Amino acid sequence: MSPEIATYIGYAASFFIVLSFILKDLRKIRIINLIGCICFVIYGTFSGMLWPVIIPNVLLCFVQIYYLIKGKKDHEEKNY
Repeated sequence: MSPEIATYIGYAASFFIVLSFILKDLRKIRIINLIGCICFVIYGTFSGMLWPVIIPNVLLCFVQIYYLIKGKKDHEEKNY
């Protein structure tokens, strides 16, 4: 991947992270933040293995996925 494309992915990641702070719906916040974290992992990987960027964003991806799945299960249990 060219450095220019990696830079644009980094900007997209920043955009999604900031957008996640603007939203009010918790599920949308988690989804948008997850997209931003994935973009930061891609950016960090293709910008020379930037571990301080990759590691926390991988962890945050797992956190967001966990709570998205947990929230869906909790919602399904409340409907019974």
